[in-house]
Formats: sequence, structure tokens, C-alpha cells
Amino acid sequence: MTSRVSSPAPLPSWLKTPIGKASEISRVQKIVKQREIHTICEEGRCPNRGECYANGTATFLLMGHICTRSCAFCQVDKGEAPMSLDPDEPKKVAEAVKLLGLRYVVLTSVARDDLPDGGASWFVKVMDEVRKVNPKTQIEVLTPDFGTGKDAENQQALRVATVVGAKPACYNHNVETVPRLQNPVRRGGKYERSLRVLDLVKEFDDSIPTKSGLMLGLGETKEEIVSTLEDLRGIKCDRITIGQYMRPSLAHLPVEKYWTPKEFEELGAIALKMGFSHVRSAPLVRSSYHAGE
Repeated sequence: MTSRVSSPAPLPSWLKTPIGKASEISRVQKIVKQREIHTICEEGRCPNRGECYANGTATFLLMGHICTRSCAFCQVDKGEAPMSLDPDEPKKVAEAVKLLGLRYVVLTSVARDDLPDGGASWFVKVMDEVRKVNPKTQIEVLTPDFGTGKDAENQQALRVATVVGAKPACYNHNVETVPRLQNPVRRGGKYERSLRVLDLVKEFDDSIPTKSGLMLGLGETKEEIVSTLEDLRGIKCDRITIGQYMRPSLAHLPVEKYWTPKEFEELGAIALKMGFSHVRSAPLVRSSYHAGE
């Protein structure tokens, strides 16, 4: 894995797609900005946000926009002084879900290793409020690994159990990349710790679908990707998203390879054959892409 600062390679044609309806994006941005809440759609400049907004889905970023981790691929702000929790955030998110008419919402967060429970109880607070105001809206969670601090393994289990107890429609946690590349890509994250999140979900409530995601283009091989998919199926992970890593800035890891649409299609077929119930594998696929389906 290299860390050089270099000019980005030209985007291949299959990654040059229209962003979507400007009016729809503007409407969502206005509602979110007025309430001083955040979406990963905007913070991460997701290429699919216009399409998702139009389809009645969005991904809210909870607990502020400053992360206590420093992953080398992510555009979310990083720092050792994250924002104080906004006591009104659960109500603001619930109100935004209602105003936007969302049928399916994904709740994610920055990593909050500074909080006693890593933010697990905050996920539940937001879920409760969203359901109170929007009883027909389904909620998927995309959580951090919850696995740091003293007595990390026991604390991780307690935190995952807290979120599982709120009965999300799907529990998502991304391994992001293959085992060999975890350290340079996910600073502060560990492959086995991430697998354990999804394994714990099934241990606590086997009826909740689990989901994970992979970014390609960081130097992984096809064999490593297939092995990672096998690891995920080994812990009964139900759903998988596979998409192309796109370098947010020159300060982030460079793209080592642009995988072709045909290669993504082949990997998707392999995942389906392994037994994943839902597979999204294409260059522009992101973790919450078509989540409502």
C-alpha cells in the first residue's frame, strides 16, 4: 500500500454519471441544514444521493460530523474533540424523515470512542423517536465496531446488544476492505473486530438481517475479495455491497485500480452463489445503495 501524494488518474467513463435532480438534492439539503443535522450522503459526497432522495431513502449521520477515527479513505472530518451530543438530534432527525417522506432510513454515525457506550444508546434514542413520528418507516443501522476501550470485547457485546434490542430492519457494519489492507485503510479498525459485530447480531437475534460492504481499488486481489466474502458468509452475513473506492482528495489513499463493470458483475455472481440474499455489486454502489429494497 502506498501513501504517496499524486495526481488522481482520470475517471473511467463508467464512473462519470449525472448527480441526479438538482431540485431534489436542494430540497433535502435545505431541510437538513435548517435542523443542523447531517447526512453521510452529503458529508461523503455520495454519487447516488440524488437517486436515493428521489426513491425515498437517505442516510443520516448521527452524533456530529467529527470522527474519533482517522480512516485513510473517508472524507468525514476527523479530530480528537468531537462535537457534544445535541439533545434535540433525535427529534430533528425524526422531523426530517417526516418532511422528506422517507419510507426507509439508514442511521449511521461517526465513531465516538469518547462516549461511555460508543454511542450505542444514542442509536436507540434516535430510532425510538423516528418510529414515534414515522411508524411506517423502516430503519437500518450502520454502526461503528463499538470495540474500543477497557474490557473491549465485553463492552462491544453489550453495545451491539443495545442496538439489536431496538430491532432494526437491518444491521450493517462494513469491513471495508480485505484483511491484508485493514491497517493502512482503516486506522483504528480491525478485521476480526468488525466480523464479530455481525456475528454478535446473529447471536443476539438471528431474525435481523446483517449486511456489510467492500470498497475495491485499494490494491486488493480477486482472490482476497472472494476470501473476504467467504468470511462474511461464515458468520451468516445476509447482504453485501461492493463498490469502487474513489479518492476524495490528494490527502487520501490513491486509487490503485478501477475495477470494470464486468468485474463487479462477476463478483456479484460469486456472492450470490455463496448464498448472500441481497447483492449490490457495481462501480457506483455504496453501503446504503438501494437499501430499501
